[in-house]
Amino acid sequence: MADSPIEAALTQALGSLDPALELRAETDADYPFIAALFAETRRDELTHVPWPEQAKRDFLASQCRLQHDHYAKHYADAELLLIECSGRPIGRIYVHASTGEIRLMEIALLGSYRNRGIGTALVRGLQDLAARRQICVTLHVEPTNPAQNLYRRLGFGFVENRGIYDFLDWSPTARPSADS
Repeated sequence: MADSPIEAALTQALGSLDPALELRAETDADYPFIAALFAETRRDELTHVPWPEQAKRDFLASQCRLQHDHYAKHYADAELLLIECSGRPIGRIYVHASTGEIRLMEIALLGSYRNRGIGTALVRGLQDLAARRQICVTLHVEPTNPAQNLYRRLGFGFVENRGIYDFLDWSPTARPSADS
């Protein structure tokens, strides 16, 4: 049984895609996987940086720790969920809900699980929950992140640039998701 409305909505969305996909709360024991996932999803950003490989690994480990600490400090009540396939961790999704919005803080999948509809199912699960609550879904994404295509396809609109991130939102009344 899911522990929260967010986890329930996401579990339902994943279950309709593939019954082998499950969510569970992240624990401290998951940090090695989280660090490896972080490094995998950001390694390409350092392709042209003229650093030794060890320096790149150290930098990514440091960035992962900084992100982890930032989320703990600023989103203490967020839901940090691990995505599993047949009991093996394949990704993570972090979500913070407040009275007026659902914030998609982070969604990341191992490369071999991308482009299989998992991200789409998860985002639509959040959109369905937001529509029932009549609130928006918001997120920050880098302008060059390929996930921009997913978010645009699902009806997210550009609000503003916030430094290195674009701030996007989806409202159940203003921009229904595609295919709804």
